Amino acid sequence: MKIAGIAGSVVGSKTRIAVEQILNKMKNDYQEVDTTLIDLSDYELVFSDGRDYRDYSGDTKWVLEEIMAADAYIIGTPIFQASIPGALKNLFDLLPNEAFREKVVGIVATAGSAKHYLVPEHQLKPILSYMKAVIIPKYVFVEEKNYYQKKIVDDDAIFRLHQLADDLVHGINVFSEIQQEKDSAFPF
Repeated sequence: MKIAGIAGSVVGSKTRIAVEQILNKMKNDYQEVDTTLIDLSDYELVFSDGRDYRDYSGDTKWVLEEIMAADAYIIGTPIFQASIPGALKNLFDLLPNEAFREKVVGIVATAGSAKHYLVPEHQLKPILSYMKAVIIPKYVFVEEKNYYQKKIVDDDAIFRLHQLADDLVHGINVFSEIQQEKDSAFPF
């Protein structure tokens, strides 16, 4: 199974560090998992203009095709001005409306303070739901105080990130079983 980790910002490193923590846990614990990190700061994505995602070129085309080819996702977002970054919203706009249909998605959010804890609940989950994602209910919120020298040092934050990795893989397996039962129940 292919899992794409998306670090949804063009600035900073905290979100990338959190997404990498999850992907590394998956790589180490699950042989059947193939992970890829898509850090938006590494690519030059054009602004969405409504075209089909296959009609873009360059970095934009590569990123969109990698996302569409994945079976599941860890979407990482920093919280800026009590919202998700424009770069991440633009990525969603570049994708088809049903890009995440029947695909499992876990969320990790990073922020400077606990004041923004509910931003993923109120802004990210509705977008993912609209795009037909199967969303892992518990997301991970990591505060700036959990980092030291570009590393997550808080044991509780690390535990929660690792739990999200396990929950995502478990969610993929459960959803796959449900789909197989559904497909075999109606063979026409």
